[in-house]
Amino acid sequence: MVHVYNCHPFASQHIVPTEQEPGLVCCGGGALFVVSAGGCKIEAYQMQEDQCPLICRFSTMGTVHSILHSQVGDYLVTIEEKNNATYLRAYTNWRYQAAEKTRVGVRLLGHFLRGSSLRGAPKEQMEIIEIPLFEPPLCMACCPLTGDLLVGCAKSLVVFSLKRQALTEQLAMLDFERVLVLHIPGWRPSQVAFCAGYIALQTELEVLVVKLQQLEKTCLSPEEQSELPVDIMAAAGLVEDDVKKEPLSPHEPDDFLVFPKHLELLGDDAKDCGVFVSLELAGMETEAKNKMGITYVLYRRFAPDFFQGCSVEETCLHSLQLHLIKTDNQDGASDTSMSESFCMFCFFSLPNAGYMYSLKNTVEFISAYQYPEKAHQAVLCDQFLYVITRNALQCFSVRCSAVAARAEDPYIDTTMKACPPFTMEVCGLRIQLFIGLKSLCHDGNHIVLLTAADVESKEETDRAARKTISRKTSITSKPKEPNDSGHGWNLYVINTVSTLQLYREMVEYSKRYEQTNPLSQNCVHLLSEAHLLLRAALLSLSDSESADRVQLQEAFQENCAQLGDCFSRLDKRDFHLALPYYKMSGLTVTEVIQRNVAMNCSTGAEYGKGFLFFLKHSLYEETMEELSEETANTVLDIFSKAEPGQLPHVVSSSFMMKASPACVLAHLEQLEACGAPSVTLTLCKAAQALRLEDLQLYEQQMDRHAEMLQVYGFIEEPKLLVLGRGKAVVPTQLAQHLHDTQDGLLVAAVVALHENSKVKLEEADLFFQGLCKDFVDTQSSPQLLVDFWEALLVASSHEAIIHELLFRLTSVYIDRITRRDSSGIKALKTADDLINSCSHYGLLFPWVSILTPTHFNITHDHQEDLQKLQSLLCGPTLDVSSILPLLEQLPGTDNADLSIHVLCATKLGQHESSIERLLDCCPQAIIPYANHELQNDKLALWWRKLFPELCERTQVSSGENMILLAALKETLVVVAMELNPLEFLDLLPDDGTAHFFLPHLLECSQRNLHT
Repeated sequence: MVHVYNCHPFASQHIVPTEQEPGLVCCGGGALFVVSAGGCKIEAYQMQEDQCPLICRFSTMGTVHSILHSQVGDYLVTIEEKNNATYLRAYTNWRYQAAEKTRVGVRLLGHFLRGSSLRGAPKEQMEIIEIPLFEPPLCMACCPLTGDLLVGCAKSLVVFSLKRQALTEQLAMLDFERVLVLHIPGWRPSQVAFCAGYIALQTELEVLVVKLQQLEKTCLSPEEQSELPVDIMAAAGLVEDDVKKEPLSPHEPDDFLVFPKHLELLGDDAKDCGVFVSLELAGMETEAKNKMGITYVLYRRFAPDFFQGCSVEETCLHSLQLHLIKTDNQDGASDTSMSESFCMFCFFSLPNAGYMYSLKNTVEFISAYQYPEKAHQAVLCDQFLYVITRNALQCFSVRCSAVAARAEDPYIDTTMKACPPFTMEVCGLRIQLFIGLKSLCHDGNHIVLLTAADVESKEETDRAARKTISRKTSITSKPKEPNDSGHGWNLYVINTVSTLQLYREMVEYSKRYEQTNPLSQNCVHLLSEAHLLLRAALLSLSDSESADRVQLQEAFQENCAQLGDCFSRLDKRDFHLALPYYKMSGLTVTEVIQRNVAMNCSTGAEYGKGFLFFLKHSLYEETMEELSEETANTVLDIFSKAEPGQLPHVVSSSFMMKASPACVLAHLEQLEACGAPSVTLTLCKAAQALRLEDLQLYEQQMDRHAEMLQVYGFIEEPKLLVLGRGKAVVPTQLAQHLHDTQDGLLVAAVVALHENSKVKLEEADLFFQGLCKDFVDTQSSPQLLVDFWEALLVASSHEAIIHELLFRLTSVYIDRITRRDSSGIKALKTADDLINSCSHYGLLFPWVSILTPTHFNITHDHQEDLQKLQSLLCGPTLDVSSILPLLEQLPGTDNADLSIHVLCATKLGQHESSIERLLDCCPQAIIPYANHELQNDKLALWWRKLFPELCERTQVSSGENMILLAALKETLVVVAMELNPLEFLDLLPDDGTAHFFLPHLLECSQRNLHT
């Protein structure tokens, strides 16, 4: 279905003052080219000025059958006939013909004038370049990006590259170089298109689109590597033999025509279309020949059909076009960047319908256009599709900007940005009547129409109709010869209105639908069309047109606001689009609320689902401005009527801080009276009681639920404690009060928020630092933050979080042990609490307790910190290597520092150095240390390290050190148990003290004898 509106995209029209009847027309570069009916003269007119004054006129070398203008290079290319031979010619520097008696140069492609003719000042002259071909040309196309030329012949397509040849320092000339031939057996193209490496060609009922691309040699498939011989004449002969011919039926070929069925192949599937394309490269370096290949993009085949006004035999494709839209708004971009910054579209048409596809990345069908009558020609541009029938110029909307917007901006179709879908039904904006339309072309803001009113008798009309129905009529009907008896013709240049003027008309048009029915889909559809119109205009603007961009951007934001208003009223489909459209409008939340309140008051209807969706997201995302008291109270009234269940979440928003607490409390009590009270609702009432400084009401509300249930309430609404995200985290008034009165509940609540992904670890750090900003010691972490880390370490199961917390806690413990000054704030959990509740804290080893007994000479707070650090080092989780830089803070002058150093060295496997340090500083701990640590694979250290060390140190002390002597005896007991007598005997020192070791040697011998 096509929506039809009665807008006015056409501003004015002028009749071009041609002296002779036009035969062919084309336009480009602000100029209109008219080929006279005789076909041997071209007139150029200036379309940018009123009355279209003549620029120049010049004669051609033959009768022109087809003409085309290239914006790049500003040249004309024609297919001409002379003496029953067809030629392809290019006309460059044609604007020099504005001066009378200007010279004209004629040359072959690749040949330049040399010698005396170039001496002196360069000659300003038009050049006619003869482009030789091995086959007669049928059709042609120019690339709008590079100016390269594609020529379609009966058995091949030939690509010519546009070159700018510098002849002297002052003179440069355009020329062409044949670079590529595509051989397509069995295809005779009726039309071709060429743009940015994409090549499209069509026959009567088939369309094929391929893409030229550079490929590595190893990546080429055998099909892509196949090339024909350089001798094109020989290759042309082979092509004719290689064409697969269908077997003839026993009937005469004129009696029956067999057509294949409809077929559509997109993307990679298009290579299965059965059309083989082979490449022949010419004019390139040898290295590049193995790097060129083709990719099949699109194949579409139609079967002839009958519809009103067109017979089966007249069903034939026309108006093939490749259309490019830039998506980066950059002028002068290089070919490499351009290849990544555009969207490509392909359009073709049957007499009754047009089809548009998007070719970039994923090949997709975009739109179908159903014409009310037989279409003769169609032209696609950025904003519209223009179609001519016999007596009407029709203007349709297009979806190019919808596709380009999604390719340019990844945020489209999210809660941030929106754009009407490209699947939205197209609409007809205008049907303008003309008599006898024959030809259509488009350039910029101008449309060129050629009309010719045929004067025929009724008998001739009936005879032509009977001929059309005849079975003997071929598919390609021969065009009628013009009737010399009487023709009326005109050549019109129609100026289109500016985008802003048409946008304003569409807005006024949409208001009519809105007045009739505020929920009308026609209103949404028309505003969506206006949105795409503005997007297309913004994409097509260059950087130099900054003034126009500002006006278009303002209109674009206004349109987004209008679409936001439409979707805010909807209650079913697409109501969620109110959010991104309002965001794109540039309106503040206060302005959006005022617009919707005004609409609600004028219509008396309930607030739409889309508006409530926008309001909730704006409050929850915390990206809006703080609301005034009046607006905040209005928001409370809105939710009380529309969604009262959302009130606890609404009143907790940081942007509602200016709302009257008495008003908020009244709404909450009304909500509580309507249903069962919830924990979150109770906490909200407690928070409002604090704002009112009513501590009695606060305590009354807090006493209604246990602390564990209150933790669940904070999980349901985190903004009761924490406002803002990222680096802008701020504690609420309720959080400050809990810090002073129930810090355990506060820590448990924030741990629960973290474990439920409501806050991040960094945000929790900022939260507690904000709570404790009046903390005296700014060099150390606040105790409440350390309590949070300890509690989170108990609860968390994430490896990354656990390792981060272990490092932070170790750092804090070491810092406090080193500085030894107390804040006087008691920790929520003691070392014993953590050992009993957290697997990361281990039981203290017996030898550690000997080093630092409970009555150690440090304060109680630092005794706790020391035990917590020792417990972490005794636990299974802490990676000691990660905290080695922190150990430099501990000088090791007392047993507290010694215990930490020995624990770390032991966990790193440095048992021998640990034995030496203990013997030096605390020998009474050496046997408990050895009993605990020197086990299994470390058992040999008893006699390899500990025994020699004790012997040596005991000898130095002359046996007076009773601690060392007792340790030596304990060591001998272990050695005697583990070694045989000979090994034991080898260990004994030969200093005359054998009598000391004899009892142990005897015990070792007896044990060995028993075993």
